[in-house]
Amino acid sequence: MELLTVHCPGIENGKFLLDHTGRGQDVSPELILEGLSPEAKTLAVTLEDISHPIKGFTHWVIWNLPVSDRIPEAIPAGKCVLNGAVQGAAYGLHRYAGPKPPKGRTHTYRFTVYALDCTLDLGSGARKKAFLRAAEGHVLQQSSVSGAFE
Repeated sequence: MELLTVHCPGIENGKFLLDHTGRGQDVSPELILEGLSPEAKTLAVTLEDISHPIKGFTHWVIWNLPVSDRIPEAIPAGKCVLNGAVQGAAYGLHRYAGPKPPKGRTHTYRFTVYALDCTLDLGSGARKKAFLRAAEGHVLQQSSVSGAFE
C-alpha cells in the first residue's frame, strides 16, 4: 500500500496563515493528498489542538467526503455538505473552527486525513470519538499535517 501524504497550502513554514484561523476568515484550508489508495471510497478529516490542556481537543470533524486528491478550501458550515459529507460536533459545531489559542500563547494544530473503504452511517451529532469507533477496521490510510498559531 502506498503511503498517503497530506500537504496544506494554508500552513506555511509550519504556521497557519491568518485566513484559516479564528482570528482571520476562519475558512478551512485546502488539503492536497498524494498516494491516495484507489480502493478509498470516502475521506474524513479531523483538526485537533494538540497543545490544548484537554487532550485531543477537536476543532473539526468531517466524514464521507468524496474521494479526490484535493479536499477543497472553504467548506461551508452545515451538517451535510459537498454531496453527502457530514460535519460532526466539535468546537466548530457542524463547521470548521480554525486555530484560536489564548492571546500570547502558541498552540500546535493537527489535521488528520483518513481514507476509508466505506461510507459511514453516522449522524451529524457524532463527535470525533464516535467517528473513530465507526471508522475502526475501515481506515485504508491516514496521514497528518501540523501547524502552529499564536
